[in-house]
Amino acid sequence: MKQDLLSELIGKMKTEMQELEVAAKATKEFATDQEFKAESKYDTRSLEASYLASAEARRVEDLKLEIQMLEEVDLELSNNSQEASIGSLVELLHKGERRTYFLIPTSGGTILKIGDKAVLVVSIFSPLGSEMLGLKAGEEFEVQTPKETRAYKIMQLN
Repeated sequence: MKQDLLSELIGKMKTEMQELEVAAKATKEFATDQEFKAESKYDTRSLEASYLASAEARRVEDLKLEIQMLEEVDLELSNNSQEASIGSLVELLHKGERRTYFLIPTSGGTILKIGDKAVLVVSIFSPLGSEMLGLKAGEEFEVQTPKETRAYKIMQLN
């Protein structure tokens, strides 16, 4: 199941990267098109398009790095560990509700589905992810949010 989740996540990121590459190319072409040359000092369409193209190109590079990080995740390490680690599927109890989280280095906030089960990707660099690293099933921890302190209990690790 973890390999399916990781593959789905990598697939989503590759799709996003390909779509963004196309968008960045189109935006760059718009920015450099002679037809859209500034007609006055207040006409900033091409300048704004060049800024957008630059930001899109940077995001493509970021996605390439994130994909590489995900492809290097060794799920066997989490399979052999009794503690929450990179690649762990963690079932948490919070306010009487059980939810499953996939602990991974990047792409936090992504929701994946395996069958009818929703799994939330949590980055190890997020407050929730960093707090659960190294904990075992049955252990409790808290995460401070701007509104409250949230209490969690690790119910199951896979």
